[in-house]
Amino acid sequence: MTWANAVLQGIFLGGLYALFACGLSLMFGVMRIINLAHGDLAVLGAFVVWWAATSLGAPPALALIGALPLALALGYLLQVTVLTRSLRGGELTPLLTTFGLAIVIQNALLLIFSPDVRSLATVTGSLSTGSWRIGGVTVPYLGLLILIIATGVLGGLQLVLERTGFGREMRAAAQDPDTAALVGVPATAVYARATAIAVATATLAGTFLAIHSTIDPASGPTQLIFAFEAVVIGGLGSLRGTLIGGLVLGVAQTIGAQIDPQYSILAGHLVFLIVLLVRFSPGRLVPTT
Repeated sequence: MTWANAVLQGIFLGGLYALFACGLSLMFGVMRIINLAHGDLAVLGAFVVWWAATSLGAPPALALIGALPLALALGYLLQVTVLTRSLRGGELTPLLTTFGLAIVIQNALLLIFSPDVRSLATVTGSLSTGSWRIGGVTVPYLGLLILIIATGVLGGLQLVLERTGFGREMRAAAQDPDTAALVGVPATAVYARATAIAVATATLAGTFLAIHSTIDPASGPTQLIFAFEAVVIGGLGSLRGTLIGGLVLGVAQTIGAQIDPQYSILAGHLVFLIVLLVRFSPGRLVPTT
């Protein structure tokens, strides 16, 4: 693999990381909580799509379209029934709550689907393996599709936050929920919508992961780490920065793999640590919304 090809494959991989990080960034930006169950919710959504595609025989795209409304409903109910109460308990309570939720999801998936690995690659045909060869670089169908969708989702949400009434309500609730309530913006409803969107984007990311590689009930924490690193690299709570952070993480991993395959994951972690040290050094901690 040439260096140019390594960078290009990293950009495609970064699109998947950015898609994973989208919901995590949105929830932090609006509610200032880190959802430790985010990766497991993504894997849960992927298993639903996998089950619909393999057991019911539904085309994967149709299975995903059917799963997204369920993910929106799950996210809304999760916020209304669990997270709203935990937010009243202080900063640590949502962390413990989402950690517990992650354990519940992992064990439920283990009980229902067994520890076996699953993949959607077998039912997506050439999408998972096909590519174009242009000059000295390879453009995979799936990588390009994920990058386009990630850019569209993150860019679309950024526009919604900046230019719509719904976005203004989210920004108001994020800045000061009590003052927002005084002008008729109920923070609870805004938070529920944000969580619904976050779980839906996680389902989308999980489905692409299942096409790109394999999933199992324990896949969630690994994806949470990559998503968290993308969010931190790009800037906490910034959707535009999350896209950039995902791309930087993906490129770092493929360049590390170009040097030596065993350095792939390590290179991504090193970039994350360097950004963490620079961003959170004394006098430079500036979370963005």
